[in-house]
Amino acid sequence: MNKNERKVPRRIAQTILNSLKGGVVPRIGLPYIAVGRKNEIEALLHDVDIIAEGGASFRFIVGRYGSGKSFLIQTIRNYVMDRGFIVADADLSPERRLQGSRGQGLATYRELISNLSTKTRPEGGALTLVLDRWINGVQSEAVRETGLTPGDAALTQVVDQKIYAVTSAISEMVHGFEFARLLSRYYHAYLEGDDETKAKVVRWFRGEYALKREAKEELGINILITDDDWYDYLKLFAVFFRHAGYAGMMIMIDELVNLYKIPNAITRQYNYEKLLTMYNDTLQGRAQYLGIIMGSTPQAIEDRRRGIYSYEALRSRLAEGKFSKPGSRDLLAPVIHLEPLQPEEMLVLCEKLADMHGGLYGYARKLSTADLARFIKLEYGRIGTDQHITPREVIRDFIELLDLLYQDPSRTMDEMLDSEDFAYARSEAVSDQADQAFAEFTI
Repeated sequence: MNKNERKVPRRIAQTILNSLKGGVVPRIGLPYIAVGRKNEIEALLHDVDIIAEGGASFRFIVGRYGSGKSFLIQTIRNYVMDRGFIVADADLSPERRLQGSRGQGLATYRELISNLSTKTRPEGGALTLVLDRWINGVQSEAVRETGLTPGDAALTQVVDQKIYAVTSAISEMVHGFEFARLLSRYYHAYLEGDDETKAKVVRWFRGEYALKREAKEELGINILITDDDWYDYLKLFAVFFRHAGYAGMMIMIDELVNLYKIPNAITRQYNYEKLLTMYNDTLQGRAQYLGIIMGSTPQAIEDRRRGIYSYEALRSRLAEGKFSKPGSRDLLAPVIHLEPLQPEEMLVLCEKLADMHGGLYGYARKLSTADLARFIKLEYGRIGTDQHITPREVIRDFIELLDLLYQDPSRTMDEMLDSEDFAYARSEAVSDQADQAFAEFTI
């Protein structure tokens, strides 16, 4: 391993290698394997600065399966958490959509709130932590300003005023009045040590109340978060988190292809309408301290029959202009298309993984840069590679090669690559192909 490089802790190395071999993005250790995507990251980080100043942004990250969409989203996720943002992420699925008549939109909201993460709580489930931190912060600020001691009635009054200032700012927004009432309710339950009421408020914020009657009886709130209005509450949370001491809120939604797969045309259109609402809100300044990043395949965006471009209002806003072309992309546009990593970039990544593998299993790296270059040349030399190869496939092949060489030191890389027993990972890049499994129907 290069002496100038950071030694990767064994636990992180194990996680990275296992995740990549399994075809998924690791949640930790991404800086150790970050290669390429410099321009895309810089463009997204520009948005982060705007959001922290009270603005909003909306971006689509578009690329085929295995091209690095999820990796890029995860990299940005880790960065913004370090910058003091709260992050909520979710993958869409048949049960989680942007809009639905059977709770699919609400399911997405619940997933986002469940995965609410901060720098100190990166694994999710941070809502209660954030609420308690907010109250503690307000109390500490009041003590500093007044010099009064906790328990003093005068201090409680000052804290009440500060809490009221936050809730008043929020109550002016759509659904803000009830949201502010619940924040106040949580605060007073916190003061009184009423853990039961705190839990009920958190349950409401999570969208877990099914009946208005139940919410009315337990919290005095005659309103629920629903399929139709869940996004409004995310906008409220973004403003509240800012008042609670965070830089803003970043929402990351992957697997947008599941909207494309919705078989009912009308249902699909309803989801695209919700997408349009979110897009317009952020770009027109109706949302504050809020960033939204969505990951999608090219087909799910560009297919004029059932993709996002089938909805004209979105197509006219998102379609590339006349001057964008491969190698000269507008990275400030709403849609960022991921170009394939170059062989030189993949070589650098393979070197990092080879060093990491040696460090994990306690051996000096045996493969030279020339060996790695030959491997990359063979991978990129396959028929159809220019259209279908993805980083995921190359990485999976390479880690398998490292594992086999480690388990049988008598074998060489040349022997392995020339062997018929070593099969390259089959391309799963099907995102540009029509899928007959999803038949079109209308009601």
